[in-house]
Amino acid sequence: MTQTAADIVALLSPEQLAALVSGADDWHTQAYPEVGLPAVELSDGPHGLRTETGVDMVWIPSTAFPTASALGATWDVDLVRRVGVALGEEATAMGIQLLLGPGVNLKRTPLCGRNFEYFSEDPVLSGDLAAAYIDGVQSQGVGACLKHFAANNQETERMEISVEADERTLRELYLEVFRRVLAGSDPWAVMCSYNRLGGTHASQHRWLLTDVLREDWGYDGLVVSDWDAVHDPVAALQAGLDLEMPGTAGRSAATILAALESGELELDVLRRAATRVVDFVLRALPGRVAATSPIRDAGITPGGGLSGQQRAALHQDEHHRLAREAAAAAITVLRNRGAVLPLAADGAQRIAVIGGYARVPRLQGGGSASLDPLIVDEPLAAITQFAGDRVSYAQGYPMARTNYYQEFEIDGSTDAAALQDEAVAVAAAADLVVAFVGLPLRWEEEAADRSTLSLPDEQVELLRALGATGKPLVVVLAAGSAITMDGWHDASDAIVLSWLGGQGVGSAVARVLFGDADPSGRLGESFPLQLTDTPGYDTFPGADGVVRYDEGPFIGYRWYDAQRLTVRYPFGHGLSYTTFAYSDAAVMAADDDLVRIEATVTNTGSRPGSEVVQLYVEPPAGAQPRPVRELRGFRKLHLQPGERAEVSFTVGLRDFAFADADAQCWRQPAGRYRIVLASSAHAPQAGLRVDRAEATMPFAADAERRR
Repeated sequence: MTQTAADIVALLSPEQLAALVSGADDWHTQAYPEVGLPAVELSDGPHGLRTETGVDMVWIPSTAFPTASALGATWDVDLVRRVGVALGEEATAMGIQLLLGPGVNLKRTPLCGRNFEYFSEDPVLSGDLAAAYIDGVQSQGVGACLKHFAANNQETERMEISVEADERTLRELYLEVFRRVLAGSDPWAVMCSYNRLGGTHASQHRWLLTDVLREDWGYDGLVVSDWDAVHDPVAALQAGLDLEMPGTAGRSAATILAALESGELELDVLRRAATRVVDFVLRALPGRVAATSPIRDAGITPGGGLSGQQRAALHQDEHHRLAREAAAAAITVLRNRGAVLPLAADGAQRIAVIGGYARVPRLQGGGSASLDPLIVDEPLAAITQFAGDRVSYAQGYPMARTNYYQEFEIDGSTDAAALQDEAVAVAAAADLVVAFVGLPLRWEEEAADRSTLSLPDEQVELLRALGATGKPLVVVLAAGSAITMDGWHDASDAIVLSWLGGQGVGSAVARVLFGDADPSGRLGESFPLQLTDTPGYDTFPGADGVVRYDEGPFIGYRWYDAQRLTVRYPFGHGLSYTTFAYSDAAVMAADDDLVRIEATVTNTGSRPGSEVVQLYVEPPAGAQPRPVRELRGFRKLHLQPGERAEVSFTVGLRDFAFADADAQCWRQPAGRYRIVLASSAHAPQAGLRVDRAEATMPFAADAERRR
């Protein structure tokens, strides 16, 4: 007879239960082999495994996939699911049972240093992609951990900062993205965030972990802390936390036992959390038994690398091809004046490649999401494969030494002015310039926020100088989140955003530059003209331990629309090498709850390409301030020249409603709504109108649907 979690918990003493709800060490749960309970292992990170050998803290190399902001730019649910499958395969090969990702926190401000780990500024886009990621990972018998719950939107004072936001704002944005993920997938675990919410740490916030997550949404999986996020293990258990990580060498267990003895903590509360931990371990057992881990069994030494057998176990070649495909799908062409792109692979054009990132590309951000990549495609080498000896190169600006996941000091002998002069001379001798620039690794990392949206000064000066040569200028930009472009934008003929594209970004960029791949990326976040335009500018990063979300449910494009601010590039924007036309848009069916919309999209150009059809809902004017428009669905289409495809969307009450905190429901005001099919938040292609009657849906309705 198979033991259940309740059976195993009944065999454990209070002392064992108190230890079980805290980790055994940094990465493992407690094991009690005498009752058939082994340990399972958890691992960073969301874009590739950052797994240690346990000896000399050596990171095991793994596939570096594009970061979440890059995957967000793909707007491709199927592709993100395939990346999740690959991550699950590598976790199985390494003997990992829970992958700590994806992160779905929304981009309240582009200054957040961890934005590269998050998909977008919108809960629909982020939620749907994260659900696909989770399904992919968990299809391999490995768990995914949804994080960071909730309102973790900055790194400054991240352990103590208190977010002050009204319930409507939380329900419509910062909680909604998690709710949407849970509606579309079943992650094995949810990780609480570091920050406080209304003065209470997320790890011991009963309204957050129990009232919303468990009761309103019906989630019954494991709730785990972020590492060292627990300040009071007794209060955390009472709030609904199940597992504290990492282990505390018995300190938390002693505190819990003392609370049991004093009556401060009820034994049933401890048993409930322990049962969820055991249930999680039992869920992971089939994958654990199968994973003998050829990666670790052979051992890894510093600088030793992996054997052929180990690389095969990680599906190195197959996953590198997928990393290249994902990187290419993420690449977003923001500007293409005069159709300077694509370049001719068989032409006579002399190409000056400028910038150190052409040789040492930016792959990822820093912190718990960083990893040691298996292979790295160098952009300069990939461009040379297309253009041969027509390519010349100059570094252009000083660079820190890097091993792709850590930067060291910049060589003090490097002269920025001399590097710029050399680059300008190389550019002057060419017919076209491709400049690789971007944010340094140390500017995009966990535990630190950015102080500026600009590129480093020496890169801005280089771009100005290159623009002054009069040669066509293509800028390839590596960044995990939005930047400003003052001083160089208008002199650039093309701007190609490669994001932090993972280990395949070099070949992906070359393919897009030469038209071997259509640029199919679309922005998952708005690019502002200046920092002072951004939401939260007046309140970020807070003062006296508090940050106030005074902008309410208006971030990203919602903010810029409401404030009537011009942006550099809008949410959803991205250019293709072909053109698309929308036709036959119509409301095909409507009732009191659901509306179905259909349209036809045609590739009207001469090249294959991808279009992302975005559906926005615009509410009627009313007493309640609401965003001008909100994304409510999207579809990515891959079309050959002349090919047509039908798209359909179904939207319902939730898509027309706002969060009425006083009544604890989603409220759809009566009136005429406009449904817009668009190629970006600011590029409508077709508009339809539907009339809706007053209607409501309780916040807790999601729990009923989940059951």
